[in-house]
Amino acid sequence: METITECPVCGDNQFKPFLVCNDYLVSQQKFAIQECNTCNFRLTNPRPDANSIGQYYKSEDYVSHNDEGKGLVNTAYRVVRNYTLRSKLNLINKLNGGKGRLLDVGCGTGAFLENCKIAGWEVMGMEPDTDARAIAQKKLQVEIKPNLNALVGEGPFDIISLWHVLEHIPNVNEIIPQLHQLLANKGTLLIAVPNSDSYDAHYFKEYWAAYDVPRHLYHFTPTTIKPLFQKHGFALVDQKPMVFDAFYIAMLSTRYQSGKTDYLKSIRVGLSSNNAANRTGNSSSLIYLFQKAQ
Repeated sequence: METITECPVCGDNQFKPFLVCNDYLVSQQKFAIQECNTCNFRLTNPRPDANSIGQYYKSEDYVSHNDEGKGLVNTAYRVVRNYTLRSKLNLINKLNGGKGRLLDVGCGTGAFLENCKIAGWEVMGMEPDTDARAIAQKKLQVEIKPNLNALVGEGPFDIISLWHVLEHIPNVNEIIPQLHQLLANKGTLLIAVPNSDSYDAHYFKEYWAAYDVPRHLYHFTPTTIKPLFQKHGFALVDQKPMVFDAFYIAMLSTRYQSGKTDYLKSIRVGLSSNNAANRTGNSSSLIYLFQKAQ
């Protein structure tokens, strides 16, 4: 385990307790989430170090690293994923005015890259997990890099995407400048992360599945992610909701809360969360669109 002594956003060294959550997916251990006294950034602290974090990803239910996860919830995830993959492709086509060069960081088994490659994009991926990387390479017939250091000299990219990846990266203040260097001057960086200020996060509290400790090291909100990227030369140009996440996260959260998935409650909470987000902008998950500051 390692303890973070300095806030990654503002540099303060004072934290207060926020929540204690279980790792329901793998270990059943409890992990503390703390909040920065100055900027309210939330982080899992203490957390597993680089040598031990890998064991917390070894689950058949971890679907981004496994195309064969069992059960109704994982099946629903894959059905919705087919729709959202098309939506993501439409989004990057619109942002770029057509096809271009794409880098997907944390590409998992390569589903998004496969859709984009078929649509004519020149694609490249980065995935640290050995098993997922092997699946992606076989699927795409494209080399998938193990880390960002292996991408030096491969830019610039018109689009760089991190779909539910940033919350897993321990050294964000080292990674974000690398992304800045790889992005084309008029390119767009897409960051999709859960929002711990959403209605469903407040509703489920410590049972909210998107805390996903200890795999999720950070727990972003719209007010904390913006200054993190600003200090590395990015400007936030837009943010978009991920409406299906509210339902999927609610399904997992009801299972964690009661031991059994409550589908009706999941639909009710998901609808309430999306309705609240229409007023507040605090969707269960958000896509943040960043460009290089002028």
